[in-house]
Amino acid sequence: MFTSQTIKPLLLGLSLSFTSNLHAAPKSEEAPLLLIGASFANAKMPYFDNLQAPLNGIAINSGRYLSLGNALIREPRLSGHLINEGQAGATTFDRLTCFPGPECVGPGWEGYEKQFTKALSRVTSFSGEISARYIVIIRGNDCNHPDAFGIPMSETSECTLEQMHTYIDTFVNVANRALAAGITPIFSKAPDYDAIDWETLRQRFNWPWIISKDNYDTFSELRLNRLKNEVPDAIFLDIWRGFEPMDDGLHPNRKTMQRAAKRIAKAIKKHRKQTTE
Repeated sequence: MFTSQTIKPLLLGLSLSFTSNLHAAPKSEEAPLLLIGASFANAKMPYFDNLQAPLNGIAINSGRYLSLGNALIREPRLSGHLINEGQAGATTFDRLTCFPGPECVGPGWEGYEKQFTKALSRVTSFSGEISARYIVIIRGNDCNHPDAFGIPMSETSECTLEQMHTYIDTFVNVANRALAAGITPIFSKAPDYDAIDWETLRQRFNWPWIISKDNYDTFSELRLNRLKNEVPDAIFLDIWRGFEPMDDGLHPNRKTMQRAAKRIAKAIKKHRKQTTE
């Protein structure tokens, strides 16, 4: 039975909720979120000319994988408006596919500059107005394995510092292009090296080598430090905290991906409130 002591708080809560909703844009009008990256962002391998594709165009885990793009669409704090130009297997630069080899074929994957250009075109009106306000930029396959260089796998080895800086240059360039268009970039710390079962991944594809912990940690730290110094207006998160992979050893399981989407959504809501107050 309701009493005056229970009804008053209920009415107050309803009033506050109604008032806050008056100031919130309907979800149907919320700006779209942009997303670029590799298989963490998008589960599908790209198709090239004549319907040729890496691994015959298969999706991660034969389609039973919740990519970050799909998790963001399902995240209740967001509108579901998402432009996802990520490609499973992508690196920051355009490259051929060299697996299983020995020759490399293409035209290959699109790098982050092209992914961003495509994403931006989807949200730019004829008058030049851009509807997007945020872009999530996920680390790709750069340096991870021998099919991440666009040259025969027998000619590859672990990344040098010079290569790392070249790849990070692309992250910085894309982020600055986004900021110039009025779009705030969102970056995350990479998953911890030990959270991924790299040997299972190497054996699955019979690759001659896989990235070492030292190389992975160096690249991750260098990338994050440079981005924080050179793109200070970006949002920096740790969306992969508590990372758990699927059985393939690499890709985030459903719980991990849902947590990542939730952390991104909370950060966007917080940033949007801070910039509109």
